[in-house]
Amino acid sequence: MSQKYFITGIGTEVGKTIAAAIVTEALEADYWKPIQAGDLENSDSHKVKRLISNKKTTFHKNAFALMTPMSPHAAAQIDGVEVSAAKIEEPITENSLVIEGAGGLLVPINDKETIADLIKPDYNVILVSRHYLGSINHTLLTVEALKARNLNCAGIIFSGEEHPSTEEIIRKMTGLPVIGRIEQEPYFDQNVILEYAVIFRNNLM
Repeated sequence: MSQKYFITGIGTEVGKTIAAAIVTEALEADYWKPIQAGDLENSDSHKVKRLISNKKTTFHKNAFALMTPMSPHAAAQIDGVEVSAAKIEEPITENSLVIEGAGGLLVPINDKETIADLIKPDYNVILVSRHYLGSINHTLLTVEALKARNLNCAGIIFSGEEHPSTEEIIRKMTGLPVIGRIEQEPYFDQNVILEYAVIFRNNLM
């Protein structure tokens, strides 16, 4: 049965795109990044495409491709574009779909809406958490914000160097399943992504 997974992070640069590539590969799902801000020549869609080796995944076009690497609301202002959740249409597919957010959950897309407003009730949210001073707070706040909106958090992926006490308290306080952890690898290529995909597959199913 096809499912929809929304990948969000506790902030920016926590490993969402690598996590999205692994989940996409594990499920041989389609991939979609609704809002891309900056790096249009080497976007997250380009990066995931390079990391995927299965032949089933379809890559769907960004709803908004903004020129400046800033928060979507600011990048849209510079481009003279109005971004809103209502203007973003989910691609039609019979395959499972992996949707990658931009930055964290409450990153603004305009004066009133945030990335959270792109998440529909039938989406399974996967939260990517990376250890740094303050990351426990940011993880718990994100989980609280998801709960407050009655959004379904399917689990957490830990990314980067392992920090057992941080991961343990997050596990205990959220009660969420851990889908897996992505080590601080020297590099990521198709083979590395595939190895993680095999490990994560059972937990995603």
